[in-house]
Amino acid sequence: MSKHLYLLRHAKSSWDDPHQKDFDRPINARGKKAAPLMGRVIKDRELDIDRIICSPSKRTRETLDLLQKEANLKASVDFVDGIYEASVGELRKIVRSQKDKYEAILLIGHNPGMESLLADLTGEFERFPTAALASIKLNITEWRDLDPDCGKMEWILRPRSL
Repeated sequence: MSKHLYLLRHAKSSWDDPHQKDFDRPINARGKKAAPLMGRVIKDRELDIDRIICSPSKRTRETLDLLQKEANLKASVDFVDGIYEASVGELRKIVRSQKDKYEAILLIGHNPGMESLLADLTGEFERFPTAALASIKLNITEWRDLDPDCGKMEWILRPRSL
């Protein structure tokens, strides 16, 4: 049985307060529409996600909250500090550390990490705007085997195209 990895970039964030730390920026009005939209995509496509790994930033938490409500996801959630500003190697390490009982993981993070991880795992170079969701079928049976070029991108969806 192969593993499945879904990558989601946080919804559009607000820049209203120029003194606010990047980590603490909330999502804006556009983001509050896009996150539930992607939740509906997850629900409509019946994606069987059994684990969510999420950056602890304010905008990723808000994205997750709106997405979960719409998708009715019951997957266990882990907020991992290392996702924020992570390199591809760090993101791969976080996913590799997951228990093999999880078949499909949703990783919610930031760019350039999401875009770079997609390219690293699939060889596909795609624009990854806010709230974009990508599906990667992995040619592995254990998370620890997550390596460059071990996956195939099945699709990528961007809110503006829906």
